[in-house]
Amino acid sequence: MRSSKSILLVEDDNVDAMTVKRALKDLKITNELVRKGNGEEALEYLRNNGHKKPCVILLDLDMPKMGGLELLEILKTDSDLRTIPVVVLTTSENEEDRIKSFGFSAAGYMVKPASYDKFVETIRTVDLYWTLSELANGYESN
Repeated sequence: MRSSKSILLVEDDNVDAMTVKRALKDLKITNELVRKGNGEEALEYLRNNGHKKPCVILLDLDMPKMGGLELLEILKTDSDLRTIPVVVLTTSENEEDRIKSFGFSAAGYMVKPASYDKFVETIRTVDLYWTLSELANGYESN
């Protein structure tokens, strides 16, 4: 990612979280990876003014306590958090989940591939997009 800010991973599955961490390392993406296990933890982290806002949120949908769609809806209606790009990274190929995610202004929807090589390519694509993408004016100062 072109920013020095962290990447927030909202993921309850330890294996999936380790796969993301490994892919970032293999791709030499040096942003700090901050992991939260559900939407409630992520929201608490994001609303704590002691933390810098991440450059992107990688969001799983199926989690305990507060799932990804519920968190996404809250993020995109919160004036302090809505400019943070959110990429859904999930196993769900459900069309309704995709429609709801984009309805809540997700920046992207990626289905987690089964093979590690394809997973790395998915993360590479996310990285390339956010490296080339122009962010909203003033976003970097958050």
